[in-house]
Amino acid sequence: MKADPSDQRRLLDLAALDAELARARHRRSTLPEQTAVEDAEKTVRGHRDAVVRARTSVSDLGREVAKLEQEVTQVRTREERDRGLMDSGTVSAKQMTDLAHELDTLARRRGVLEDEQLEVMERLDAAETDLAHEQAGLEAAETALADAVERRDGAIGDLDVLEERRGAERTALAAELPADLVGLYDQLRARTGTGAGELVGARCGACRLEMDRSELRDITAAAPDDVVRCEQCGAIVVRTGKGANS
Repeated sequence: MKADPSDQRRLLDLAALDAELARARHRRSTLPEQTAVEDAEKTVRGHRDAVVRARTSVSDLGREVAKLEQEVTQVRTREERDRGLMDSGTVSAKQMTDLAHELDTLARRRGVLEDEQLEVMERLDAAETDLAHEQAGLEAAETALADAVERRDGAIGDLDVLEERRGAERTALAAELPADLVGLYDQLRARTGTGAGELVGARCGACRLEMDRSELRDITAAAPDDVVRCEQCGAIVVRTGKGANS
């Protein structure tokens, strides 16, 4: 294949654009900002689970306190009824004795219930404190997540702009070059990752490998409009004057 030397040199501009676009795609797939978002999401999920556990504990303890309070109220109601009967003067001596015994039993029962109620209320206070702590942690984690998402979206937005601009530049440049030259370049780039590289000294700019003397001699002896390729990587070798004697 033959192509004007100036067109061959412009392949280097095309390769530079493709390299920048490839770096942008790689960055998009390995964004540290995306990793930060995923880590922040994991932290938020952990705090949400902790809040659910803490809220469940508060709810359970609250029901337990209410149950004990109801039982204490029932015992007190029974005590008041018994005292009322004793004070009424309408019960027999045996009933008075039975009522007095029952009041002693009720008093002990109320004492046990009140002790249990106090202990559960203390646990409830601790659970409410823990819930408030977990909710504060969740709010902080959600704020951190929002910040991470904003940074990630900003990075993606920058990549979108870069890819759009460089993509447009590449399309325009490719349209100005011979179709067969661009076709070969694209074919080689799809196969090896780099379609063209500058010859600097004895080194191929595509694969970065040194050419042997015979290959270098053949390339430098080729006509300026000959499209020559690297024997090692297959890429188009663009001669810009930075040859073996430069």
